Amino acid sequence: MGDTRRSTLILGALLVALFVASVFLGRYPQPYWTPPRLLWEDPLAYQLVLNLRLPRIIMACLLGMVLSAAGFALQMLFRNPLVEPGFLGVSQGAAFGAALGIIVVGASSFALQGIAALFALLGLALSTLLARRIRYGGWTLRLILAGIAVSALFSAGVGLLKYVADPLTQLPELVFWLLGALWGVTWTETLSIVPVAVVALVIAYLMRWRLNLLSLEDKIAISLGSAPARERGLLLVAVVSATAAVVSVSGIVGWIGLIVPQFARRIFGADAQRALPGSILLGGNFALVCDDIARVAFAGEVPLGILTSLLGATLFALMMVAPAHTKSPHSAATPGEDHTP
Repeated sequence: MGDTRRSTLILGALLVALFVASVFLGRYPQPYWTPPRLLWEDPLAYQLVLNLRLPRIIMACLLGMVLSAAGFALQMLFRNPLVEPGFLGVSQGAAFGAALGIIVVGASSFALQGIAALFALLGLALSTLLARRIRYGGWTLRLILAGIAVSALFSAGVGLLKYVADPLTQLPELVFWLLGALWGVTWTETLSIVPVAVVALVIAYLMRWRLNLLSLEDKIAISLGSAPARERGLLLVAVVSATAAVVSVSGIVGWIGLIVPQFARRIFGADAQRALPGSILLGGNFALVCDDIARVAFAGEVPLGILTSLLGATLFALMMVAPAHTKSPHSAATPGEDHTP
């Protein structure tokens, strides 16, 4: 318990330090580092930090935290360590909804989030329904196959929307959005995301100890005093809605929801009471570091989705060849047991 608390405090302190340092990282008024004195001496630098850099940093933290919490919760609920929002059609569904809002509806940021959330929930529902209808293989295989099929359908829908988009106005916006980036984030967009993200994170945190029960078979969870259908539904709606909200602003940012929960279990063990908060903090740190690299390393900004995929895939490969030291939970089934929920 002492090691867990120490690791949590270290990650929390690191996140605060990265947040503060990120305020002074950028390409203006000079490359890489903005001396604090310039915020008082240069009015343009002050406005840039206040109105562009600060909302973007907050959004990067929320993005990492939400995707990590969603990935961890989905892996526990579906007892599958390879599950993440992108695998179950959630991210692709949200992307299709947001693209539909951009191309067809011309929706505002709030309406865009609503459309993205609707299609994200639809993607999750279709993946689960299709997995239950597949007649061969275990639950893990069926869920992965269903998620691949549903994600492909939504990806095809996005491709169709790109085909019909105006090549001079709508198409460039959609293409850059699909690469995943935070370069256009404003205070309006950030503040519209905060309520959904915070509520989802609070729900996930308060129910973290229930995740251990919900990862068991329903009849066992019920015998231990849990209401699996209601509690699972509440968690799913919370994390999927928050995922859709951040995706509607950031575009497709992959690998955070897959790789971060894996590292959290390596550090904190498989018990969700300790690993879920660790996953949230790790996700915030990871997304913030990637976003700092994206906007500072090169004169032209690298899309955030490319960096998270590059670093996430590299870390995943290294983790697969490294020896595991995951501690067994006291009462929860380890994600990956092949049972249908």
